[in-house]
Amino acid sequence: MPDPMMYQQDDFVVLEPNQQEQFITANELLEKLKVVLAHSQSKLPQELQSLSSIEEQANYLIDTSCELVLEPGQYLQWYAVRLEK
Repeated sequence: MPDPMMYQQDDFVVLEPNQQEQFITANELLEKLKVVLAHSQSKLPQELQSLSSIEEQANYLIDTSCELVLEPGQYLQWYAVRLEK
């Protein structure tokens, strides 16, 4: 049986153009995505437009994707990482 720890997504590394990589928590990623989505509603992919709220869109992205491309050269990528303390 797989270890449940393999499916935990507590920390993420976030990549953006012209920015250094950032290590953030799942809650911080959710908030970051909500801000990006709030400012980009007219540019969203079709599958996100069908969701009723920005929070629902952000959770959908975290659960199903690792990248949001809004236009050429403007993207946000995130990957789950395991940080040792």
